[in-house]
Amino acid sequence: MAFCPFHAYDPDHRSPFGAVPAGTAVHLRVLLPRDYGCSSCTLVIRADDQKQARRYGMFWCGMHGQNSEWWECHFRPETPGLYWYSFECQTHQGTLPISARPDGSGVLGGQGTWQLTAYDPSFQTPDWIKGGVYYQIFPDRFACSGRSKQDVPAGRTLRQDWGGQPEWRPNAEGKVTNSDFFGGDLPGIEQKLPYLERLGVTCLYLNPIFESHSNHRYDTADYTKIDPLLGCEDDLKQLCAQAAKHGIRIVLDGVFSHTGSDSVYFNREGRYPPDGAYNTQDSPYYSWYKFQKWPELYTSWWGFITLPEVHEEDPSFLEFICGEQGVLKKWLRCGVSGWRLDVADELPDVFLERLRQAVKEQSSDALILGEVWEDASNKESYGARRKFLLGNQLDSVMNYPFRNAILGFLTGGKAEDFVSIVLSVCEHYPAPALHTLMNHIGTHDTERALTVLAGEPENGRGRDWQSQQCLSPDQKAHGLQFMRLASAMQYTLPGVPSVYYGDETGMEGYKDPFNRGCYPWGKEDVSLVEWYCSLGRIRKACPALVDGEFIPLFSQGDILAFGRRKGNDTILTVINRSSSPAAFPLPKGWENVACILGKKENDTIVLTPHDAVLAGTGQWINKLLSTSKDG
Repeated sequence: MAFCPFHAYDPDHRSPFGAVPAGTAVHLRVLLPRDYGCSSCTLVIRADDQKQARRYGMFWCGMHGQNSEWWECHFRPETPGLYWYSFECQTHQGTLPISARPDGSGVLGGQGTWQLTAYDPSFQTPDWIKGGVYYQIFPDRFACSGRSKQDVPAGRTLRQDWGGQPEWRPNAEGKVTNSDFFGGDLPGIEQKLPYLERLGVTCLYLNPIFESHSNHRYDTADYTKIDPLLGCEDDLKQLCAQAAKHGIRIVLDGVFSHTGSDSVYFNREGRYPPDGAYNTQDSPYYSWYKFQKWPELYTSWWGFITLPEVHEEDPSFLEFICGEQGVLKKWLRCGVSGWRLDVADELPDVFLERLRQAVKEQSSDALILGEVWEDASNKESYGARRKFLLGNQLDSVMNYPFRNAILGFLTGGKAEDFVSIVLSVCEHYPAPALHTLMNHIGTHDTERALTVLAGEPENGRGRDWQSQQCLSPDQKAHGLQFMRLASAMQYTLPGVPSVYYGDETGMEGYKDPFNRGCYPWGKEDVSLVEWYCSLGRIRKACPALVDGEFIPLFSQGDILAFGRRKGNDTILTVINRSSSPAAFPLPKGWENVACILGKKENDTIVLTPHDAVLAGTGQWINKLLSTSKDG
């Protein structure tokens, strides 16, 4: 094994691990060969908002065996922000830098730096979601109550073939309108609350529900009204109240970087009263938009002219969204428990900070979740480092890095890469954000997880090809087995698992709109549903899955093992992705685990092909095993 002078994930080198509240002293130690003749060692550290690095002398603190020596220091980040650090050593060979590698280890030479995140000590996130389960619903496609639809706006096609393929072809004018609707509604969701409770769901994340004229509803027409196909304001209040009786909260999708062109505010299509920004420069909404030449030339989201961008910092828009009588507080007062923010990395700091203030004023335990696809702790957008997770903006984010790690390993990636991705997030994210992460393996913006695990890669092929693809029986069987592995990993990592509606039934599909099919009521893969129910029971029972530490145990070849620990409670996850049986000898300290899913013989976990085993220690597992025997 190569000599490692420093490793950010090793408590012998850095303590405490991970992001820290500002003002916390961080202990740093480097290990050097004695024969280097080191005369001094220096911590080199630069705050993210400073150009010049600062240098702190380190102290010699003793030998490690006969051939190596320790140098140490403490660093205290006084203000929230990112700090980038490395080390320099004066040796008989001259000045030797110690720099970071992607896996957290250090190397003599190079220029890489480690990240230290310091966050506001007052940063708190809602406890009610920790240890729970998210469930994402695309409202038009989850469940239809059968109630007749009233006051349906013109231009919509109401489908009568629940489960049919969503329309994807351009119309006669060559436009894709997303105007076919299957009739899912809020009362339909309410009818399925007992099922969702059985799955272990504690939070429903609903894709947009406000009046809009496409089935995805990301082209908001009126932020103050529920779309008539979904129901009315009273239906939302009723859903929130009934969900609470099942231990379930509701989070809404907030689309605030743009509106629809077919909206009260812009009104390019002329559906609404003629005082939209497109109709007159005297419009109360005119200052919201970015006109280069009124009315035809304006900035739109990713170039889609039906999605005009807004000035989020415009005082009128800020008040409309964040004011006392604004959109955020209106719907919180109706009983919802938080907001998921669409394209959060396209929303400016001023807007996010005002939004947090408004939401927490209305409900201190409301959740603010952002859509960020990369590492949200060090994300740059619009030429600036973002401050999403430092305590004054978001509570947490959708966790795409974990999705990439899970699906990457199960489709042939290195087990070591999985561990590196997970540890990097654990190192960079503040604990309040880490334990509220939305850990999904698929959403309305990605291919279905089953298709990724078992299907032919899409590789940029168009909708015509995607529309004709479905899994063969052999592929489907493989995919269903690997969904068990993926979900076992998803449910036991730090953060909160998020199930995209229907994934638990074996739904497949490539990208939009094929990943947005109707929930297959009565045609579910019952075995997979029961697997998800078992995972839900485990999450509800195990304290270590609330905020326990993540412990990598083994990552080599086709075998992956990691644990979570909180006090005397532990849970162990062991994955065998290969088509051959395998055995995993339990490491020291884990010999006494009892299996809740899978099999153990003596001090060894017995793995069948494509197997996931969950085991643990503590009173929680004894109670769960007892309940399982009784039930």
